[in-house]
Amino acid sequence: MKSVIRIILIGVGPHSKRVYLPVLTNLRKKFKVEILLAVDVKSEEKKIRHHFKKNDYKVNTLFIDPFTGQLPETLKAELDHFVNENDINAVIIATEPSVHHVYAEWALGLKLHILMDKPISTRENAVSDLEQAHGILADYQNLLKLYNDFQSEKSTIFSVNVQRRYHPGFQCVMEKIKEVSAATNCPVTAINSSHNDGQWRLPSEMVSQDYHSYNKGHGKMSHSGYHLFDIVSQLYHCTGITDKAPDHMEVISSLIQPDGFITQMNEQDYLTYFESDYEDVKTYDDQQLSEIFQNYGEIDATIMVRMLKDKKNIANITINLLHNSFSRRSWVIPDADLYKGNGRVKHEYHNIQQGPFQSIQIHSYQAKDKHQHNSRKDHKPGGNNHFDIYIFRNIGMLGGEHPLEVITMKDLSAKHNLDDSRLLTEQAKTAVVEEFLNFIHGHVDKKDLVSNIDSHLDGVKMMSASYVSHINHKAGKNPVVNI
Repeated sequence: MKSVIRIILIGVGPHSKRVYLPVLTNLRKKFKVEILLAVDVKSEEKKIRHHFKKNDYKVNTLFIDPFTGQLPETLKAELDHFVNENDINAVIIATEPSVHHVYAEWALGLKLHILMDKPISTRENAVSDLEQAHGILADYQNLLKLYNDFQSEKSTIFSVNVQRRYHPGFQCVMEKIKEVSAATNCPVTAINSSHNDGQWRLPSEMVSQDYHSYNKGHGKMSHSGYHLFDIVSQLYHCTGITDKAPDHMEVISSLIQPDGFITQMNEQDYLTYFESDYEDVKTYDDQQLSEIFQNYGEIDATIMVRMLKDKKNIANITINLLHNSFSRRSWVIPDADLYKGNGRVKHEYHNIQQGPFQSIQIHSYQAKDKHQHNSRKDHKPGGNNHFDIYIFRNIGMLGGEHPLEVITMKDLSAKHNLDDSRLLTEQAKTAVVEEFLNFIHGHVDKKDLVSNIDSHLDGVKMMSASYVSHINHKAGKNPVVNI
């Protein structure tokens, strides 16, 4: 075990600037950790150098040409040389998602520890090309094989940053589900989940913006949508009742793409909303956009998953993923920060049923798009850290005094000694990074890892199948995908 964790950070976008760089800087008080190299595309060089200077980050940088497909040989040779010369033992991958698996494959080839943003993989044109949609699952299976091939020789971590697994609220819910399953042998029988991102993106911006893009042929399901695929699979399987586990799942999806979006709100509507200001930012009219938007990625998606055992349906799961939802944006020129800001507001809801014994609802609704400053007031509905859990139990069967228990973010904050001045999601991401560093230092066993690569199969299957279902439907084929 190396005494110092030496990291290459690949991707210095909004997520790295808001999470990885400040978190790793703060954790240097606790861990021997250094970022020795930051990698990003040449078009971002000026902004990244300014950010590093402003925050006094002393990190070597490498700026490259963007690529698709395989890692360019010259870049691979340059990264290989840097790893060998600087005794690098870990990599953080926070790039545009369609190259996640490419960098992960390279890092696995050098047996490096990996912390990677979600999704594990997506593919350009996944929304329209069957090979690319299936490729999302194939990428995962390939990475898992590469990872497993050398674990007996060298034990490494390959952590996927899905912070809901580390969130004390979701952890509390899973404990409540396990309590009832232990008492009744009843699995989860239904889940209804929804995630609304409040990203009002004007039509011409859909063509020009590459952050959380639609123009590469994938969209919401490849952005924050993967979080829902993942947490739904965690909630469903947490009972651990193996003899009632499904042996198949069926997936059917319904996607709304940008051509549907401009039918909902057309050019005349935008002129009504913003008057002459809209003419100043309108690059294309609706007729031009209809042509451009062919095979653009999804803005909204509804997915139904049927869990099957011995050809019998044993659970229905519905997942609603929306970019086009309640937003605070009311201006035509987009803000510089498209990650936290620009009117983006999160609404999230889950309803988990365990037959006649228990129903758990999670409610998390923001009303503000500015998340820099938080307080205890943000525990309430509309606050940045709002998170309420409603637990309904059949006390006649299970015992107890009250059929309804309400757990609030205030309760969770006190129990877990959380920092009320920070977003809870970012505190959960800090826990992701801490686990990563603790494993490398030998303080965490592999069996105790919360989000290692080998625990993501079902979420990836749901995501891949949702694209396949959409493509089959558009081709006039059966949209039900059996896995």
